[in-house]
Amino acid sequence: MVVLILALALGLGLGLGLRHPQGGGESPPTSSPSSTSTPLSPPTSVWKPTSGLSWQIDLTDTLDIDKNDPVVTPNVDVFDIDMFLHQNNSVVESLHKLGKRVVCYFSAGSYEPYRPDSYKFDKADFGDALDGWPDEHWLNISSPSVRAIMASRIEIAHKMGCDAIDPDNVDGYQNDNGLDLTSVEAIDFMTFLAKKAGGLKLAIGLKNAGDIVTDVLPLVQFAVNEQCAQYESCDTFSAFIKANKPVFHIEYPSDAPTISATESRSACSAPGTSKFSTVLKTMDLTGWVEYCDGHTASTDVVS
Repeated sequence: MVVLILALALGLGLGLGLRHPQGGGESPPTSSPSSTSTPLSPPTSVWKPTSGLSWQIDLTDTLDIDKNDPVVTPNVDVFDIDMFLHQNNSVVESLHKLGKRVVCYFSAGSYEPYRPDSYKFDKADFGDALDGWPDEHWLNISSPSVRAIMASRIEIAHKMGCDAIDPDNVDGYQNDNGLDLTSVEAIDFMTFLAKKAGGLKLAIGLKNAGDIVTDVLPLVQFAVNEQCAQYESCDTFSAFIKANKPVFHIEYPSDAPTISATESRSACSAPGTSKFSTVLKTMDLTGWVEYCDGHTASTDVVS
């Protein structure tokens, strides 16, 4: 009996010791192709990622992840995926079992007619159509109705088990929006989103919106930036790196997916990009990706 009790105690101690903590500033290890990542346990605090994490983003497809495989392609720390495309499947759970963090994307500042909750929007909250997206409209981000819908979306991300949210289009004030949106409204909106996310143990990122970095940096855990190298604005987001918060950086080289060395250097070595987590993508943001070391990969997706 004594031997049995000692064996059980040892087994429990080892099992608890191997659980990977959620939050607390730690990120899952980047495993080699021959190793197995440690599964993540349910969140007990807001995830606090640090700069330099590797990542992949696919906002077009539903990922096809086999939780029984030892690795996923590409074998990176973080996956940014479209929330609604994965709402009713086990992809988030499967990625967690592979030791990966999951950022769930949705548009917070624009109306998209094809989303399952699009019927909830009031046309009185619509502004101008987004440039290049005639069916989508900027939203009045101060509207109580819009904020209620976004709060519901954050709750969906929480129920899915996402580690963080990537709320897009909070930079309407920088565009012809038809609503006279201001940076002050954007800061207030990000404050609202961050408070809601934090209450549900979700991290939140700032998507673009470089003008408000200083104001919202204390509220968010990371940045997601598009094309700062192209528009020579990466220094704006270096404040995240100084705070040891990652900048998940996307560039869209004109010759992707066959990217020249010149285009790659331009994207990966632009002033201010030191320690950025840079990926090179095509504009449709599918599962194909190239990294600054020239390595390319494609994530398996549902056909």
